[in-house]
Amino acid sequence: MGEEAIEYDASRIEVLEGRHAIRKRPGMYVGSTGERGLRQTVFEVADRAVNEVLTGSTTRVGITFLSDGGVRVDDDGPGVPVEAAGHTGGPGLETLLTRPFTGPDTSGRHGLTSGLVGVGPCVTNALSSRLTAEVRRDGTRWVQEYAHGAALAPPVAVGPASGSGTTVTFRPDAGIFETTEFVFGVFVERFRELAFLYRDLDVSLTDERPPGEPRSVRFRFPGGVREFVAFLDAEAGRAGTAGTAVHPDVIAFERDAPEAAVDVALRWSDSREERVRGFANGVPTLEGSTHLLGFRDGLAAAVDAYARERRLLTAADPDPSADRICQGLTAVVSVKLDRPEFLGATRGTLGNPAARPCVAETVRDRLGTWFAEQPERAGALVCRFL
Repeated sequence: MGEEAIEYDASRIEVLEGRHAIRKRPGMYVGSTGERGLRQTVFEVADRAVNEVLTGSTTRVGITFLSDGGVRVDDDGPGVPVEAAGHTGGPGLETLLTRPFTGPDTSGRHGLTSGLVGVGPCVTNALSSRLTAEVRRDGTRWVQEYAHGAALAPPVAVGPASGSGTTVTFRPDAGIFETTEFVFGVFVERFRELAFLYRDLDVSLTDERPPGEPRSVRFRFPGGVREFVAFLDAEAGRAGTAGTAVHPDVIAFERDAPEAAVDVALRWSDSREERVRGFANGVPTLEGSTHLLGFRDGLAAAVDAYARERRLLTAADPDPSADRICQGLTAVVSVKLDRPEFLGATRGTLGNPAARPCVAETVRDRLGTWFAEQPERAGALVCRFL
């Protein structure tokens, strides 16, 4: 301490709210000011549109990476309510883009929760040098412009609208992010993943930045996680690590229990590699998450019950090992909860205790049913684990 005392009182406290707080500490809201945080600005806007698809009010979502470095996210939903027009039925346009969203999630347990702290599109607006919002609703087209998260004017009716929907176009602030160059392939992988997990989702991605022909892909997978497992096996086949399928069909089942909605698909091969992917409300999860532990519990219980019922194991034999059962297994384990609890700042591990017994019971019962319905395949499969 110096000779002069440092006075510290309420006058020295700086209170930051809204966009000022976000711009002061962007890493708290999007994870970093690097490429990871840049990606998150797209997800914060796209998640709103995706959740409208999941509630049935929207049929498609489009994401376009523009040649000038901006991003456009559009949908064909009813259009976000506009305060200036007196619309009701949810947060209005300016509220959505300037205030952290703390209201109820209208999509419920089946909604997507990619955001780090759940504040929504206002994060993207605050971290953009420019943002333009266009709403097509009730036959009128409304436009509002923002700079660094602040509205330049109220929403303005600029003419008749053809159809309905919402379009948000933004340019990340180069004064905040270390890079403003989006990696297209990362978004292709992520939105393909979401289309597998949410079978109603119809999403297209377009990259207008390369000279010449723009790149464009579209994803929609009515088969859900069953198609996801087939895709993962095909990828492994191209890499030369797939092995030969022990049973040709992908085993898939789902259950909407009070604790969680469970969606599982799996298939074994003669490979020794384990490929198990976990998700909670659309968020990729790591080993050690409660639903993945429950998945392994359920596998072991189903195999043990079948083996002992068929007298493949005696009373003195140890229970089959989950590690042994998972060799050669490709699986997707997706759960959707009312209030997912993620551990750590990176939200990579699901911690909800009730998810473990819920998934374990689901897997034990549904896999046990498949064993009973496919006795020849089940017998050959289970013998591999003993």
